[in-house]
Amino acid sequence: MLIFCLLLSICAKASSILVFMDEDQKNHLKAYGIAYWTISKQLEVDWLLNYRGGSFLIKYNKNVEDELKIRGVSYEVLADGKVVNLLNEISDPSVNMEMVKLEKTPKIAVYSPKSKLPWDDAVTLVLTYAEIPYDVIYDDDILQDKLSKYDWLHLHHEDFTGQYGRFYASFRYANWYQDDVKNQEALAKRMGYKKVSEMKLAVAKHIKEYCAGGGFLFAMCSGTDSFDIALAADGVDICATMFDGDPADPNAQSKLDFNKTMAFQNFKLDNNPMNYEFSDIDVTNSRGLNQSNDYFTLFDFSAKWDLVPTMLTQNHDKVIKGFMGQTTAFKKGLVKTSVTVLGENKGAAEVRYLHGEIGKGQFTFYGGHDPEDYQHAVGDPPTDLNLHPNSPGYRLILNNVLFPAAKKKPQKT
Repeated sequence: MLIFCLLLSICAKASSILVFMDEDQKNHLKAYGIAYWTISKQLEVDWLLNYRGGSFLIKYNKNVEDELKIRGVSYEVLADGKVVNLLNEISDPSVNMEMVKLEKTPKIAVYSPKSKLPWDDAVTLVLTYAEIPYDVIYDDDILQDKLSKYDWLHLHHEDFTGQYGRFYASFRYANWYQDDVKNQEALAKRMGYKKVSEMKLAVAKHIKEYCAGGGFLFAMCSGTDSFDIALAADGVDICATMFDGDPADPNAQSKLDFNKTMAFQNFKLDNNPMNYEFSDIDVTNSRGLNQSNDYFTLFDFSAKWDLVPTMLTQNHDKVIKGFMGQTTAFKKGLVKTSVTVLGENKGAAEVRYLHGEIGKGQFTFYGGHDPEDYQHAVGDPPTDLNLHPNSPGYRLILNNVLFPAAKKKPQKT
């Protein structure tokens, strides 16, 4: 009886659950899934920016505590007094911390072909691991204006220029490549386009409009630069004969319109269709780094004033190990000045992680293919995230997933 009374007393004082996100957390990635799951149950979640690695504070609920135990996520139960002290610490104007309320579960879409291609998508891997639901949509869905149903759209290893990922030199005889070309051409014809490049441009323009209208766009690997290249080349043929049946415009470079892009400017096209590159935005072939010295550093932002970049850089590590992709990182001199750099390798003058605004919406580009597989090759098995539950590189993806859930604060004037 005495033990029962003590338990009642503890529960009465246990007002909140702190899901800490520093080095003491056993599973950072599943912690994001807990935050998403809790919001979906109409329960309060506060994101404590820069407090113990970007922790989550949840009003005490036994169902939440049970779910934390089931998923193997570390947490502490805090009594009222400790919560008051914690919130006082965060609200101190001299401390670089802030509290943001997460109030809505964003509806997530992943842009991906229905057919199976021989590589994996880091975002779908981590969404699945964190148990965050998402829908898969593709060109036909976007062209039929289904994007408006979603708050957040992800682009991964994509090619919006109509050059089939520049895989021609290495894989043109592979069954998966030939099937992809056949499927893309059939879809373009079905949607009323003469060329795949024309369909992909239309898709890119729809996505840009979606973002400008208030959507959140997240892209990785070649989903970043090929997107902007397609927009810049609106009305210009940049595809060689093997991709669309006729030669590229020899004056294509001079006809690019960088006013139409979102993140990059003044880049030069790679006109050799046998090269596995689209332009000089990507630094893969020009960098002097290897796995032993490939790192990038996250910037520190003012949590109370620069809320968005602070949310996007929450982590228990500030120095993140690099990883390659078709598009590994972005040449710093080609990033628009209106864009906020979130992470870079300063010595190599390359940007790995950036954020920008367009209209009412926002976008984030993240270079590389898989944060826990340095040089993920075509046909390699998917990364097992059970082996990387504390991955700082994957955390950056999940920051973007939760970002649209944050309650927007009125602009300071």
